[in-house]
Amino acid sequence: MYVPLVHVKEDESFENAMRRFKRKCEKSGILSELKKRQHYEKPSAKRKRKMIQARKKMLRKLSEERRATP
Repeated sequence: MYVPLVHVKEDESFENAMRRFKRKCEKSGILSELKKRQHYEKPSAKRKRKMIQARKKMLRKLSEERRATP
């Protein structure tokens, strides 16, 4: 399990260190994993969500390819 660590610099304020920590947590996916585990998700709902995510990913990839090729 990955735990995000933030080393506070000497001249850094607490708010900046906290902001960096929150950003690291967000990038590592801890918050989304926590939200997923809060409630039981039916297998059919999980499949549907994954299908929607795959469709969005494919459409995003296609749009990037269209933008890249003139």
